[in-house]
Amino acid sequence: MSLPDNVKIVEVGARDGLQNESVPLSIEVKIELIERLADAGLSVVEATSFVSPKWVPQMAGSAEVFKGINRASNTNYPVLVPNLKGLEAALECGVDEIAVFAAASESFSQKNINCSIAESIHRYTEVIEKALAEKLKVRAYVSCVLGCPYEGDISLNKVAEVSRHLSDLGCYEVSLGDTIGVGTPLKAQKMIEEVSKYVPTQQLAAHFHDTYGQALANIFAVLQVGVSTIDSSVSGLGGCPYAKGATGNVATEDVVYMLNGMGIETGIDLGKLLDAGHFISKQLGRKPNSHLGLTKADF
Repeated sequence: MSLPDNVKIVEVGARDGLQNESVPLSIEVKIELIERLADAGLSVVEATSFVSPKWVPQMAGSAEVFKGINRASNTNYPVLVPNLKGLEAALECGVDEIAVFAAASESFSQKNINCSIAESIHRYTEVIEKALAEKLKVRAYVSCVLGCPYEGDISLNKVAEVSRHLSDLGCYEVSLGDTIGVGTPLKAQKMIEEVSKYVPTQQLAAHFHDTYGQALANIFAVLQVGVSTIDSSVSGLGGCPYAKGATGNVATEDVVYMLNGMGIETGIDLGKLLDAGHFISKQLGRKPNSHLGLTKADF
């Protein structure tokens, strides 16, 4: 069994996690969460999304949030942009990296962003080209890679095709998302093996939701086939609004605990990470949604 010596954690709680939380949070709370995560040693903290607050109310004040962060020199703060308007707003704030998103499911693409997969990639072509011209790094998300709430199983060829298109456009990394958390370890490995025929494994990231309790097992499985970048969300923030009973992203605390146990380096201070999870959980008026956060163990 071959495992990486180091794993990069992409912390998505402040964007992907919070956008699906119904309790409104102030700009100051969002900034404090981001700064706590950076202080815990996370090298990538997705900060916000430049989408219309009409569609995603929790992302209101994205410019104020980004400008208000006391940015750590060893942390990157990517932001999600849905279109050219979002990119322009992000550029005005001085971002260094953006992310775009597409789906491997036609039905999900239509329901989520109101266009076909081909149309979404066409839309992003101009966004990506402009971002690269402005010397920004561009990351891509592909959703529904292991299942769709409308179509069920998704063709691995389709996942690979969408991923290849985004990589060819200049995205340095493609995050493969099990949006509704239906994936299992061997399916996850086969998906990575198929996509890596077209996109180098070192340019792939895994993004698992824990709806059926499979996220950590899936992470362990993809680490064995060469993936060394994992997306996760502090305190398991978030959830897919399209998946019944979805519990959201895998909790960063639980991922780091597992990796520590395997001797895999992340550079993350688990104690500070737990503190960040307790902080945001308190702001949301609930208990942490991570196994580690509930143990009250001292790290």
